[in-house]
Amino acid sequence: MHQTNGNTAAKESSIPIVDFGNWTHGNHHQRKAIADKFVNACQTVGFVYIINHGVPTSKIDEAFAMSEKLFHLSRDQKMLAPHPPGGAIHRGYSWPGFEKITQTFGDEENRDELKKELRSISDVKESYEIGSENNPDQANIWLPEEVLPGFKSFTTDFYWRMHDVAKMLLRALALGIGIEDEEFFLRCHSGNNNQLRLLHYPPVPAAELESQSASRMPAHSDWGTLTMLFQDDCGGLEVENPHQEGDFLPAHPLKDAIVMNVGDLLQRWSNGKNSLPFPFPIPFPIPLLERHRTLITPDTLKSTLHRVTLPPKQDRFTGDDRLTRARYSIPYFVAPEGPTVVECLAACTDERRPPRYKPIKWVEYMLMRAGMNYEDGPVEG
Repeated sequence: MHQTNGNTAAKESSIPIVDFGNWTHGNHHQRKAIADKFVNACQTVGFVYIINHGVPTSKIDEAFAMSEKLFHLSRDQKMLAPHPPGGAIHRGYSWPGFEKITQTFGDEENRDELKKELRSISDVKESYEIGSENNPDQANIWLPEEVLPGFKSFTTDFYWRMHDVAKMLLRALALGIGIEDEEFFLRCHSGNNNQLRLLHYPPVPAAELESQSASRMPAHSDWGTLTMLFQDDCGGLEVENPHQEGDFLPAHPLKDAIVMNVGDLLQRWSNGKNSLPFPFPIPFPIPLLERHRTLITPDTLKSTLHRVTLPPKQDRFTGDDRLTRARYSIPYFVAPEGPTVVECLAACTDERRPPRYKPIKWVEYMLMRAGMNYEDGPVEG
């Protein structure tokens, strides 16, 4: 299902490949070389293909097979575990049109009007959110065992396998950024606040996406620390060109690789340039910032806009309506504990690079962003 030649995929999409094969048993020099390459990719593109990450092919295949079984259930069966209304709790099943991905903060003066306008175009996708059983603030919403036997046990195991990979990447980030304490990020990332998402994009006539009367997933950045993604071979994921705003490049599927991207929190920790409207004052005018962009951003981590749109290959369409093939992906969102205060790291600021953001708690930032994605009251499924 998830097959593409690795060298071709990386070359066409300009997303670097970083091999973590020597991380676990390598010496300090080998680990530092991996960390430097990893952080360089996070600074320039914000997206990386991670290979030799430690998740066996058999488990990746099983995860996609379980996801297909889930989304082949009837609507009534899936609605036995419905996502709650509003953006505070991210658990359970979200049906097509329930969530609306947007690149807005949720603190705009015309919030309600903007939210209504954004939801006039539905996202044609469905998802299921799973978290840690040790997080009382985000309790899981499970299907009855008899509806999909083994679903809970498999996804729980897969959740913690992915957290093991996250710990490796967080250590590499600290080492590559230049933080003396390699465990810095791990102390606020227990794994209990992460999110495993199973995603299904049903077939849709290409004309609906081309005319923007429907969407798959509009351009957005991810809110948390980092995201890891497995995708099938359908295609359609695109990443904003780091050299040209508004131009998007394909992130082609690469067999068994994790597509990792920097989230907003890492950008804030590293004092990076925001793709969003600035929510807080900055110490100098934006035009001045743009003129000196290369002085501000080269050693910061980039939370890059990305989207899901039409598959690039014509054999992914069928019939006169050019019906797109179904697409499956499995993102894993890594986030700190809710009370964690995110503020600029000492290694990422100096006299020429003052902190761009005021400190903010993760839970406050999450609620601010999530509020625009979901209806606040009960939604008819």
